[in-house]
Amino acid sequence: MEQLINPLVRDIQISGIRRFFNMVEGIDDMISLTIGQPDFPTPQHIKDAGKKAIDNNFTTYTHNAGFLELREAAASFVNEKYNIHYDPRSEVIVTNGASQGIDVILRTILCQGDDCLLPGPVYPGYEPIIKLCGANPVHVDITQNEFKLDASLIEKSLTPSTKCIIIPYPSNPTGVSLSKEELKEIADLLRNRKIFVLADEIYSELTFDGVHHSLAEYLREQTIVINGLSKSHSMTGWRIGLIFAPEAISRHLLKVHQYNVSCASSISQKAAYEALTIGKNDAKEMKVEYWKRRDYVYERLVQMGFEGVVRPHGAFYFFVKIPDALRLSSFDFSLALAREKKVAVVPGDAFSNLGEGYFRLSYACSMDQLTEGLNRLQDFIQK
Repeated sequence: MEQLINPLVRDIQISGIRRFFNMVEGIDDMISLTIGQPDFPTPQHIKDAGKKAIDNNFTTYTHNAGFLELREAAASFVNEKYNIHYDPRSEVIVTNGASQGIDVILRTILCQGDDCLLPGPVYPGYEPIIKLCGANPVHVDITQNEFKLDASLIEKSLTPSTKCIIIPYPSNPTGVSLSKEELKEIADLLRNRKIFVLADEIYSELTFDGVHHSLAEYLREQTIVINGLSKSHSMTGWRIGLIFAPEAISRHLLKVHQYNVSCASSISQKAAYEALTIGKNDAKEMKVEYWKRRDYVYERLVQMGFEGVVRPHGAFYFFVKIPDALRLSSFDFSLALAREKKVAVVPGDAFSNLGEGYFRLSYACSMDQLTEGLNRLQDFIQK
């Protein structure tokens, strides 16, 4: 029966991040610098709000887009933090994590044969959905541009079939973000063109250098913003994402979302309301710790002799070039490091073929783990 499966599904693969994580999971003394998951617990007051929702029997369906008070809190949050304005009644949708939001957006806007531009290297969760829509992922090489997808690279890559551009920042896997000026240049380039922009801003609250600016501030009518609470409030398992889009777009997104999941978990929505109101600044303490770790990892990588290390602007990743002298592919490097030194990183080719020759290191772990992991990495490189 397998041959009867949709060929678009047969041709896609499980995420390279997960494949490698599953290979090393459960091995004794393995230090995993792989998964992009905060190592902090969900703040207690948010957990208490979830428990209270259960005790109060808030366990039924909500409005498809999420209960109104939560959408109002979400709209208020991005207004206060990023100066973008959305009507909570018609322009905010609560999703089952940012991943489901990405799926809803791309299935709503992409048609057979459309081109969808995205940076390379890039988080692997976009390309399979683009292909399932019958559209074409077009990776733009950002490896020679400090990992930035800027207006000049976008302009060179546009085709008559370009329908959507995905701009994730701060980025997974590089941690690189875009400045206010760079976003304005992109907005000026794309304004009035028949092109959507999916701005994935899930790491917005983990911006270290300066403040985060949303592309929607400068290109509102064409921009669909993805955000959520997984990274900012350490709520990965609660599965709460947020879509912000103009009403003319949002009303169509809601149809796809409705038939996909009906609504996000009511219990998680109550916890999210607590996070976006009482806990709207919960990310600050986490960000201070990530900042310290970033600077520590940067200094260590430079001291080890890795070339061209780009200091991340946010998130909790480094994307590191493997020394040419080692003559190892991304996968072989990562596998040898795991086997010989019991340190797990993610092969760069998990983030498109433009990530070949690199590895991703996550510093969403304790300083003790980071120190020991980097010591082992240094031993491996020196050998």
